[in-house]
Amino acid sequence: MKVLFVMPPLGAWSTWGTTKAPNQFYAQLAAYLREKGAAEVDLIEARIVGMSAEEMIDEVKKKSPEVVVMGDVLHTTGGAAIIWHFNTTAQKIKSVLPECKIAVGGLWYSALYQETLEENPAIDFVILGEAEETLYELVSELASGGKRFEEIAGLASRKDGKVVVGPHRELITDLNRLPLPAYDLFPMEKYEGHTWKHFCELFTSRGCPGGCSFCYEWSMYDPRYPKDFISWRCRSAESVADELELLTRKYGVKTIVFQDDAFNVKSELVEGMCGEIIRRNIEINWVILGRAPDWIKQIDLFPLMKKAGLFMGLVGIEVATDEELRAIGKGITTSQAKETIKKLREHDIATIGTFLAGFEDDDERKIKERFAFADEADPDIFALQFVTPMPGSPIWKKGVREGKIHLSTIDLRKWDLQHPVVPTKYLSIEELGRLGAWCGREFYSKPERIHRIMESDYSPLVKSCVKDFISNLANFERAATAGEVYV
Repeated sequence: MKVLFVMPPLGAWSTWGTTKAPNQFYAQLAAYLREKGAAEVDLIEARIVGMSAEEMIDEVKKKSPEVVVMGDVLHTTGGAAIIWHFNTTAQKIKSVLPECKIAVGGLWYSALYQETLEENPAIDFVILGEAEETLYELVSELASGGKRFEEIAGLASRKDGKVVVGPHRELITDLNRLPLPAYDLFPMEKYEGHTWKHFCELFTSRGCPGGCSFCYEWSMYDPRYPKDFISWRCRSAESVADELELLTRKYGVKTIVFQDDAFNVKSELVEGMCGEIIRRNIEINWVILGRAPDWIKQIDLFPLMKKAGLFMGLVGIEVATDEELRAIGKGITTSQAKETIKKLREHDIATIGTFLAGFEDDDERKIKERFAFADEADPDIFALQFVTPMPGSPIWKKGVREGKIHLSTIDLRKWDLQHPVVPTKYLSIEELGRLGAWCGREFYSKPERIHRIMESDYSPLVKSCVKDFISNLANFERAATAGEVYV
């Protein structure tokens, strides 16, 4: 059985320039299938080798797979805009290889399995939630000539022209039993992030204890079991260090971003991983995403984290008041966010502060107050995104229920968090876009802020990243106000 993973040619977020990283969904699934001996796995990475859409389809036809798999588990590839590319690619593949089975999963697809199969005849299967075991069983069923797909847990398919779905797939409780990602399939020397060469993103835990109302991860789980999302599980420190050792020594990776939404939930994991990095003499520069309460609990670990290679930390702030934070289920306070930024800076660790514009009750005053708080908290990078409801999330469900979100009218190419896509009670999409662009310009227009960063003892990687954000401000403004597409 030949299984081919296909990454179409696409760009990156308007604020991120040319950033591209290996698709972790593919790397993990390919490794699992290969370990099980279930299939011969291959990859077409059209976006990184400069392959056009036509050349990609020619290559798919040449490889003639029996199964094509598409999807993603990280929103940083381009939010839901990548779904447009996957859907379009599925149609093109089906037109040249009508017998090839196409399976999709991960972001967006898991939560909308019914709609996906109803509206995309080129797609044969949707995998709900964690995909390793489900894909393995699907491939095994196809290889044996069986057709009892509706019995496979976590799989949606068609039977007699109607969508059918198997039972709930239980979560993988021990992530350490999964093999390391199949990086050998990827052109690892070609990946780049924010001008950082030899770059990779990692995804070492699943779920998040936060469960914020707007989070993209809701869309990756079986919508019949929403509690799966908040069932946070992680790999061991030793397993994570094994992957870092593989990436640095075999593939020459120098900089990574842990894209886990809450990497530092467990202090013992952070401490253990840092200890392994130092003990094994792994030379790696890294960034993590964390929740402010977890950062605060780990201030005493900052020197160790810095020594092990941490040069930047992300703090998800989003809004400006504790009342707003409670309303979106963030589970942090503004004082915790400010303290995190301050303490990280004292240890020469830079910060990214994420903020959102476009909640239902947002008006011009609220967004400008949010900017004022960002200006006061003073993260080194101001990462503003527009509220973009994702399937399965509380704000998506509310929007659909109230008739504010209509799947049939969504332009997925703009559903990337860099375009305003839903008006608020008080602001049109156009007004929201203009305010977002204003925030970006204002934050980086202060010479004293830029001077502080450039004259600091931060890693040169921080300074190049800040320059990258500044150089892409015009792109962000064009996306936000003129609808220009970058993904």
